[in-house]
Amino acid sequence: MRIKLLSIAALMTFGSMAHAQTVDVSNEALTVPSNSTLEAAAQSGLYVHGQKIDALLLSEIEKQQIVGLAAIVIEEGEVAWSKAYGFADRERRVSVDLDRSQFRWASVSKPVTAIAAMQLVEKGLLDLDADIREYVPEFPDKGAKITARQLLCHQGGIVHYSNGPVVETIVDYDRPHPFENVILALNKFKDSPLVHPPGETYDYTTHGYILLSAVVERAGNQRFIDQVQERIAKPLGMKSFQPDYSWKDIPERTAGYHRSEDAVLRRPDTEVADVSWKLGGGGFTSTPADMATFCKGLLQTKLVSKATEEQMWTVAIPAKLGKAKLKYGLGFFVVDSPSGERWVGHDGSQTKTRTAILTVPDRELGIVILTNSEWVDPMTLAANLIEIID
Repeated sequence: MRIKLLSIAALMTFGSMAHAQTVDVSNEALTVPSNSTLEAAAQSGLYVHGQKIDALLLSEIEKQQIVGLAAIVIEEGEVAWSKAYGFADRERRVSVDLDRSQFRWASVSKPVTAIAAMQLVEKGLLDLDADIREYVPEFPDKGAKITARQLLCHQGGIVHYSNGPVVETIVDYDRPHPFENVILALNKFKDSPLVHPPGETYDYTTHGYILLSAVVERAGNQRFIDQVQERIAKPLGMKSFQPDYSWKDIPERTAGYHRSEDAVLRRPDTEVADVSWKLGGGGFTSTPADMATFCKGLLQTKLVSKATEEQMWTVAIPAKLGKAKLKYGLGFFVVDSPSGERWVGHDGSQTKTRTAILTVPDRELGIVILTNSEWVDPMTLAANLIEIID
């Protein structure tokens, strides 16, 4: 069963997040400070599962030399068990805290952008099958119609990081942080050629979601970030959720850690990339508790209608299968578990962070994993936690 679950998790990941070999290092994270909601677990009936989950995670922390990790289990749409392990900042002896530690969401930001887009569809403000240039004429004509639907399911032919040439438009800006404007952020890639004709096949692309955020801004006639805050974060009560702007003082940002051949090292601040330009594709940050709140909002159908969720959680099949594994809907990975249940989620991989949300919508079951250890595969951990619960 474990092998099958790991293969399912592998289908849901898009980056290279394989575990490195365990190394013999003196890692302070092995003395694991933690905080948890064991009382909630006992009340929910997950207490026995919680003990097993705790044992599994402690084992993985030791085996993989994980510095900091947060895990949250949602059952019947509510948090049933949660625990924080290790250090948000090992050198300063700051423990991971579910309600305080700020983790980068990385590509778990994409479902947020997808929800914002589909909310506009429900309001009749966004046509998924219209040419996106009707909303964002600043995006150059590529000789083929590109739609918001294609952007949502990574079939628009927009370049990712290394699957084709990324051509940046060089502009002298009269403002200190120009890419806070999602229209100006298009200059990072808008002159890049398409990697395939729109709709032909699946090619995962963060740049495509940056373009989608610009479409949302124009279709909603309001700044993208303001739409996200007003229609997603505020209604759910996500108080820590915000753009990960490097120039902004965000208290309790987690430090990031990477591995060398014989040590676990802190990621220097000089190597921590500014992600303000890719807000809609991977630029949000929050506490673990607020990521769980977003997951709860999905499971409780608080953000879009049930019909819209079904549309988002149905695999979008491209015209040509190619290398695609038929695993992506509109903003979410969608796969069948070994038992035949539909699993829906997204993971994220970025400097300082690895994140994952994995849900079983039909059972209102969800797993949220965040870590500041860049070699960890959080989606595999999430899948293994579902195995324990099952």
